[in-house]
Amino acid sequence: MNAEAFPFARGGLGGGATPLYLRLQEAIKGAIASGSLKPLDALPGEREIAQTLSISRVTVRKALSGLVGAGLLEQRQGSGTYVARQVPSLEQPLSRLTSFSEDMHRRGLSTTSRWLDRTVSVASTREAIHLALSPQDSVSRLSRLRFADGMPLAIERAAIPRRFLDDPLDVEASLYAALDARGFKPVRALQRLSAANLGREEAQLLAVPVGSAALAIERVAYLAGGQPVEFTRSFYRGDIYDFVAELTLG
Repeated sequence: MNAEAFPFARGGLGGGATPLYLRLQEAIKGAIASGSLKPLDALPGEREIAQTLSISRVTVRKALSGLVGAGLLEQRQGSGTYVARQVPSLEQPLSRLTSFSEDMHRRGLSTTSRWLDRTVSVASTREAIHLALSPQDSVSRLSRLRFADGMPLAIERAAIPRRFLDDPLDVEASLYAALDARGFKPVRALQRLSAANLGREEAQLLAVPVGSAALAIERVAYLAGGQPVEFTRSFYRGDIYDFVAELTLG
């Protein structure tokens, strides 16, 4: 996209007492809202915008930085500034025990995963407590980044007692499907949700700024006989997920 094709270049930014950088931000927001600027469209460079609108590059940089912080634009190192992808809002009910794959498939979204780690090691103290294990017992660990329609949505780190899953490499797509195939289907779970701000590693994996809001979830899933079969710690993107619970008055 060149400067002449910038949706509001011909009309300028108007007058008034509002600071120029705020007027530029409103103009870009309006272009995005009207569809003149579409998701993943590239914006002209700072110099082009400044020359076309007869404003300083400092003003342009301040306006773009604010919109990047608001999630409307994204900047790619060495590439430029782009309109951010439209982020869907997903509601996740808390009343049903389902896997990530099942949740996304019900919404008509295709799921993929990127394995971060699949190993066997001695359970940590927290894992041993939640999974009712002895200190020397081992667990199968599965860590992965979960995508829906190509967008990174969640980081999951699961620990499974080896008597239920001896080899973590046996899990291909769905952990629950692998457990079900072995006769160890979880039937209930306890989840604890808390607010979190993403550190550098998690933010990079989820393609959001460092410090972004996230939902941190700990889940312990149980078999019909009451034995704990899974302890999972996850980070879900806070700009996408809403968890919903139905309450009744007893």
